[in-house]
Amino acid sequence: MNMYIGNLNYNVKESDLREVMEEYGTVESVKLITDHGTRRSKGFAFVEMPDAAEAKNAIKELNGAEYAGRPMVVKEAIPRN
Repeated sequence: MNMYIGNLNYNVKESDLREVMEEYGTVESVKLITDHGTRRSKGFAFVEMPDAAEAKNAIKELNGAEYAGRPMVVKEAIPRN
């Protein structure tokens, strides 16, 4: 399942986010979205977890949880049309 992780502190790195998400199961990929010009984080990321049950548990436990001083938004990513 692909998940959207939003409202991240701009100092959070992909490795930090992977560490948090791995507490809930296997993480296939972490993609922190950055500004092309400045290379600075835009404050959101996408995380892919192959096991849907683990991903749903991560969403339930982490949505609204404080991480690096900010409440995270964690939900299933909706594909663009």
